[in-house]
Amino acid sequence: MKLAVIADLHANLTATLAVHADIKRRGIQDIWVLGDLVGKGPRPREVVEWVEAHSNVVVMGNWDARVAGASNRPQDVWPRAQLSKGQLEYLSGLDFAHEEIFGNMLWRFVHASSKSVFHRVYPHSSLPDQREMFYPQLERGLTEFADAVVYADVHEALMLDVEGRPLLNTGSVGNPLDTVLASYLILEFENTGYSVSFARVLYDREIEIAVAEKSGMPFAREYAQELRTGRYQKRRAKT
Repeated sequence: MKLAVIADLHANLTATLAVHADIKRRGIQDIWVLGDLVGKGPRPREVVEWVEAHSNVVVMGNWDARVAGASNRPQDVWPRAQLSKGQLEYLSGLDFAHEEIFGNMLWRFVHASSKSVFHRVYPHSSLPDQREMFYPQLERGLTEFADAVVYADVHEALMLDVEGRPLLNTGSVGNPLDTVLASYLILEFENTGYSVSFARVLYDREIEIAVAEKSGMPFAREYAQELRTGRYQKRRAKT
């Protein structure tokens, strides 16, 4: 079995379609999405439509939770207004995590961490924080220790060994902050084990920036800088 695991699409349709084309070119049939379908970018409606049409597994991200919830931040209110009632219900109903056994290993797929969509685990996070990614979380329905964890949220592709267990991050499709290329993870499972590879996809960032600048979305300038530089831009509300 071969999976394309993608995340942090962030309403960037151009990047999403470029990654989809790359996935099809590789002959991969299964697409799993680890959250943050919306937020930051200009086309939440279209990206949610794409995810509903093409993904096999989807888990909730922190932006999905806020946009589908009651947050009054401008960057959450704007995409909420672009989405239909059905799409907001779809986001609010996404699972927190997905677990599946491949070979003799229990693989866990989450957005940010095993604790919460709002609890962030970085490459430089402490060993206890990294260990906790594998622990059972009974209140989340995660009843067993995981043998491997795949997550997203930090917008940086990575592969760590945590005391013999793989901790993998997909990187970001729509808002990468370690490169200017869309990033996703390929997992291939065979009887003899598994393999991991990262794919980086070039796409026309200026197309999405032009859409953002015309959309009326908040923080369009910061968004454009992030796409052009692959670096986080602090958002400052107008006073």
